[in-house]
Amino acid sequence: MSTTLQIQARALGDPTRHDIFRYLVDAGTGVTVAELTEHFGLNHNAIRQHLTKLVVAELVVESTAPPIGRGRPHLLYGVDPASESRWGGVGPYERLAVLLAEIIRSGDGPVEVGRRAGARQRFSDEAHAEPVTAIMEQMARQGFDPAVRQEGDRVDVTFRSCPFISAVLADPTPVCDLHLGLAQGVAEAVGGIVVEELVSHDPGRSPCQLRCRVEAC
Repeated sequence: MSTTLQIQARALGDPTRHDIFRYLVDAGTGVTVAELTEHFGLNHNAIRQHLTKLVVAELVVESTAPPIGRGRPHLLYGVDPASESRWGGVGPYERLAVLLAEIIRSGDGPVEVGRRAGARQRFSDEAHAEPVTAIMEQMARQGFDPAVRQEGDRVDVTFRSCPFISAVLADPTPVCDLHLGLAQGVAEAVGGIVVEELVSHDPGRSPCQLRCRVEAC
């Protein structure tokens, strides 16, 4: 067994940490400390200690939600895409396989199948209140390591990594169309933002970018 797997096995050997990890797997999106505290009935410090061990073990990733109003932005926790399929979760290529199978079964195009998948996602409280956060959460959950730039009502989301690079290099169109649809489905589910296009590039050379528009209230 590799050193990483040994560390992960020890981290998940604690029943509470294992339950937290499974909760994050089932959530399918970024989760706050407050949500975990309420669900498990533990104090914030205990939850943070468990999360720290899961992050160190490369089972969980920590990200910062885009700021909403005043105050410090919330930290979000989700399953590291590289670890999901090892410990009972669903890895990125397994998710991709399910969506490709739905394309074949339904006869619908990749954008439409991706849109339905996006509409089925769970969102944190912050995402329900802020549509840009929803897009960021879901793209981070898929393993794209998104970075956002907003100027007025224009929002550009840059994907700093591609979890499907092998599939994209083989045939980019269906994979990229699926993820355009996924982003559009998320936007339609939360409202307040329109995903206009996905500017695709060779992921080994240049990051892809979602171009979005925030709608006036």
